[in-house]
Amino acid sequence: MSGLNTQKNGARTQDAPQVIVLTGPTATGKTALGVELALAIGGEVISADSMQIYRRMDIGTAKPAIEELRGVPHHMLSVAEPDEDYSVSRYVEEASRCVDDVLARGKVPILVGGTGLYIDSLLSSRSFAERGDGALREKLGAEYDALGGEEMRRRLAEFDPERAALLQTQDKRRIVRAMEIYYLTGKTITQHDAETRALPPRYTSLRIALSFAEREALYARIDRRVDEMLKRGLFDEVRALLDSGVPGESTAMQAIGYKEVAACIAGECSAEEAIEAVKRNSRRYAKRQLTWLRRDKELHWLVWENEPDIAQGVLFSTDLLCTAR
Repeated sequence: MSGLNTQKNGARTQDAPQVIVLTGPTATGKTALGVELALAIGGEVISADSMQIYRRMDIGTAKPAIEELRGVPHHMLSVAEPDEDYSVSRYVEEASRCVDDVLARGKVPILVGGTGLYIDSLLSSRSFAERGDGALREKLGAEYDALGGEEMRRRLAEFDPERAALLQTQDKRRIVRAMEIYYLTGKTITQHDAETRALPPRYTSLRIALSFAEREALYARIDRRVDEMLKRGLFDEVRALLDSGVPGESTAMQAIGYKEVAACIAGECSAEEAIEAVKRNSRRYAKRQLTWLRRDKELHWLVWENEPDIAQGVLFSTDLLCTAR
């Protein structure tokens, strides 16, 4: 395939896949490939992006515009308000209903996104305990506010280095939740996830991950995407959210692109410094996404050379699907 390397890892699942997964770091062409693949096989897209779930957060999350969808039904986009405390368990509950509905209508669910925790949780038989210890959570939250995200992530890394490496320092809710679970149960989230993976999956799946042969090509594409976001009005979008009353400390406003621009609007840094921070943090996030994905030995890697070759990607994906069936 011209401009495309393919790597097929892991054993083929015995049962035919119910769900196709297109994942990978940010800016690798997941959205475009998801649309083209859906058109080719009669599929519908279920988003697996933890920030595209929020309404009024379109530019900074790279949410696809109507014309980009090309008539393909997309689910789990803009399903929550930015000031809501959206959880993984809620995502699994709502997304699984979408998947079941798509399957019931004889269509192919295509899970598209880079939030590995959402994808793994949806595919697995993972259950979520909503109850916790409010007092402990409040205490840990106060420690986070006093000590900062970097110190709290360092403390998390002492007993769960894998999960700490995947979380951003500004992700207060998930850092606090990971520590709360450990203190309450004696088990880390990573251990819980490992035990869950031993259970039969909720859905059989064909999983494809996109990346670039050279890290520099990925980083350059990320930088260009940020520049495009700025042209489209990222600063105006963030300002509108803040003006509407969305708290700056909400989970949604901790997303890359929003936190940095909000800091600029608050006078904490210059626009140039904010832009550079968005690019830098996006590159770091892409690196963490790759770290998460490399844990999955059944992924089929689709590796671009310089730019995504969507047509070749569709051929690769459909060939894999035919083989799996």
